[in-house]
Amino acid sequence: MSPSEFDRQRDVEVLQRETVFQGYFRVDQYRLRHRLFGGGWSRPFQRELFERGHAAAVLPYDPQRDSVLLIEQFRIGPYAHGGAPWQIEIVAGIIHDAETAADVARREAVEEAGCQLGPDLLPIAAYYMSPGAVSEHLTLYCALTDLTGVGGIHGVDDEDEDIRVHVIPFGTALEWLAAGRIQNSPAIIALQWLALNRARLQANSPEAG
Repeated sequence: MSPSEFDRQRDVEVLQRETVFQGYFRVDQYRLRHRLFGGGWSRPFQRELFERGHAAAVLPYDPQRDSVLLIEQFRIGPYAHGGAPWQIEIVAGIIHDAETAADVARREAVEEAGCQLGPDLLPIAAYYMSPGAVSEHLTLYCALTDLTGVGGIHGVDDEDEDIRVHVIPFGTALEWLAAGRIQNSPAIIALQWLALNRARLQANSPEAG
């Protein structure tokens, strides 16, 4: 069965929208209806939408050393849930006005890890983080990068960031993944993509052979 051919303009009707919270992020409340798979329209219903902007994330990979760059920082979400507050992640950030996703990947690599990415950003995926309640759309990259000398503690003071850099063998990253130490979708997806594409990237790297 093919996916539906519903149209966002023709087949969705927004009856009301208002902002119910405005802080660092925003929450909008929608009242709407949409076309049904079986024909006709749904009854009007209400949804709250968390608006935090769109984002980019990048996994720096050094094919010569077969190493990846991961970061570790405190996260309020896992803390509130009762999980491990210090999370192992990849570099990521919000896209601001006039920036592209690639711009953000490069900027955040410097801010969060003190790392200048290589010239090529390899697209991995672009997806919605949690489409049932969040508008955020994330663009995910891998960057072939010389990770020699990269490490330390970084972050933007004005944003209260305290970020530790881990440059580790790819095999170690997979062990962390299998052990459940990596618990966020951008890092999981990027590492799984690299597992599928690593041999090709190593073979095509300038110093291969």
